Amino acid sequence: MKHRALNRKTFLFLQGPPGPFFARLADALAGEGHIVHRINFSGGDRWSWNLPSTDYRGSSGNWPHFFDSFIRSNRITDLVLFGDCRPLHRAAHGLAALRGLRIHVFEEGYIRPDWVTLELDGVNGNSSLSRDPDWYLEAARTLPPLPEHPPVASSFKRRADDALGYFTNNFFQLPRFPYYRSHRPISPVIEGVGWLRRLAGQKKARERTDAILAQVRETPYFVLPLQLNSDHQIRTHSPFGNMKVAMAYVIESFARSAPPGTVLVIKQHPLDNGLINWRRLARARAAEHGIADRMLFIEEGDIAQIVAGARGVVTVNSTTGTLALGVGVPVAVLGHAVYHIAGITHQGSLDAFWQAPPVPDTHIWDAFCRVLYDRCLIRGGFSSDEGLALLVEGAVKRLTGPEAAAGDRLLHEVDVSASPPRPGTAWRG
Repeated sequence: MKHRALNRKTFLFLQGPPGPFFARLADALAGEGHIVHRINFSGGDRWSWNLPSTDYRGSSGNWPHFFDSFIRSNRITDLVLFGDCRPLHRAAHGLAALRGLRIHVFEEGYIRPDWVTLELDGVNGNSSLSRDPDWYLEAARTLPPLPEHPPVASSFKRRADDALGYFTNNFFQLPRFPYYRSHRPISPVIEGVGWLRRLAGQKKARERTDAILAQVRETPYFVLPLQLNSDHQIRTHSPFGNMKVAMAYVIESFARSAPPGTVLVIKQHPLDNGLINWRRLARARAAEHGIADRMLFIEEGDIAQIVAGARGVVTVNSTTGTLALGVGVPVAVLGHAVYHIAGITHQGSLDAFWQAPPVPDTHIWDAFCRVLYDRCLIRGGFSSDEGLALLVEGAVKRLTGPEAAAGDRLLHEVDVSASPPRPGTAWRG
């Protein structure tokens, strides 16, 4: 039986990750007595939502007016997003901030696996987390030690099925959402072709990887984990714009400054769609700089084990950096990352890193992790019912608990004087 919340909020959900997470979270919030709204941008959004919702069928140019009218006429108090760099989310974020709404942004976990990020106002390069090591030491002084939990179940097949259902419905419901354009730069159909090609060559890729890992077992090596070209971590929160430029930059620096006898291991991202032949490209760049025999490229393998044996890890801003830091491996960060903090990561040039990679300060790292667990990490995951149940439970507590209530904007601050959204741009689903 539903009960009325003592401090009732009105939540508006925009796009979430593919799958049922946002729908289950909204259902749980409604069960607590809160009001829940949803705006769909695409057929995939409709498919992944089983509660009443509103379809936005207009253009991106009309979206700010529609959104501003919607939040005022529905007295929205809280906005919930997955990622804050999608164009429609960016516009909504700016207007929500002007109207005094609380903005809750979910993202993949800063520390993985088994954790998902939830921050107020922004994530990654837009995070409000401090970059001052002394702040973390002081903030962690009264926090308990890091928790120990069993692993959260996850399934690659479940994640693939959710993505397939989402993008299939995007395609078949295009007539309903004629103006919608995905934030992803490549068509899902083209990505699917790339995945088929990559899966077809997976057996040979594993054999190559096993041979290379056996080869470097007794050799000092550095690791560069590639990130996804489509990820806003690369497109928005790095100086490179794409991973090709970042990889070329690292290879050139390694050739110029890395000690003789060391090797650079470049690891392909496990979710890369296979449209770019990264192996061929990396080998060509290494040959240009005269280090063809000192650069090794691997497509497969357990990244946690690979970085654990490395002399150092160079990353733009991947969460692989936190895997390395967690086992005391030095890390150089080239972009914007919440963990790029003095005492934790290398603070000088990349050329200097190869020569003297600094070991992370365990006290600062421990303080950083405790603050993250306390403030912006929720245990769970998107790829299993167990992970979703944990995630929904933790998210409801964060969104409605004492920490949320303490910072609530007053409802009367939300201007409800606007007219409702223009007819013809939306309907109830």
